[in-house]
Amino acid sequence: MTDAPPIITATNVIKQFGRFAALRGVSTEFGAGKFYAILGDNGAGKTTLLRIIAGLARPTGGCVSVLGMSPRDACREIGYMAHASLLYDEMSGMENLRYFARLYGIDDDKHGDQAIRMVALDPTLSRPVGQYSQGMRQRMSLARAILHDPKILLLDEPFSNVDAQSAREMVTLLTRMRDAGKTILLVTHQASLLEGAANKFVRMGAGQVVECTNSLSAAGTL
Repeated sequence: MTDAPPIITATNVIKQFGRFAALRGVSTEFGAGKFYAILGDNGAGKTTLLRIIAGLARPTGGCVSVLGMSPRDACREIGYMAHASLLYDEMSGMENLRYFARLYGIDDDKHGDQAIRMVALDPTLSRPVGQYSQGMRQRMSLARAILHDPKILLLDEPFSNVDAQSAREMVTLLTRMRDAGKTILLVTHQASLLEGAANKFVRMGAGQVVECTNSLSAAGTL
């Protein structure tokens, strides 16, 4: 699936929710330092796969290896941006990052300040996150995901309700992160934003990986 050494390996991963199979024997690899766009209709299994790789859900069957470890053991090297922002609305952006930094054992504000500036926001902005625009919230959510400088970024619909210019700026930032060596898995329904940026386009359907191509145009039905 990739020329780069695999940093994430899924082997016959199954995930059942009652009688519903969200994942049906997914076996795939993701190479280090690559940018993957994960595509598919609602219910294809994209978010479920991302959550299992992040260690937030356990597979019913099969296994996932991240950096040669279980996802939970590798959590320090994973940055996860959920579809929901996971931010505290009553806090400012810097207060949010200061809180999350402490969960990673980071005691200074340098990492938070740097993460906020990387996503083109102002670390001195004092108003609560609840008063941010949707685009600003998504940027702050990305700042939270990169706060601890992880090797792997797992992003679930980061362009949701974001204006076109902000989305393009976010793609540029992610491309720079990929070029700096980070591995990025990004779930999106807006595949065209990643043409020319993502290394691979992975299409999922009915809980399986259906196709993997080097470009969006090569995928045909993606």
